[in-house]
Amino acid sequence: MNRDQDIQLEKDRARYGLLAVVVSNLAIASVAVFGVWRLNGNESVIIGVLTAAFTAVSSMTTAYLGIKAVSNTAKSMAAASASATPPTQTPTTPAQRTP
Repeated sequence: MNRDQDIQLEKDRARYGLLAVVVSNLAIASVAVFGVWRLNGNESVIIGVLTAAFTAVSSMTTAYLGIKAVSNTAKSMAAASASATPPTQTPTTPAQRTP
């Protein structure tokens, strides 16, 4: 793969990863709203549903951002070490002399 394909692949991964997190968060929020609507004012249960939904949304978002940050850091460290390391040369054996 060349560099342009790697960059495009990373953009696609970031885009679809973020899309998955946003869709999941919307699904969690919609289920929480539906649950609160169906509970008809039972406050203690509503608080439990909203707390669980907030925990799920924040956990999912934090996990995505944490994984993305570690991935970006590892990639930049690998690129920096690859550019700083000089290419290795294979040792050559000297030609043998005949007496």
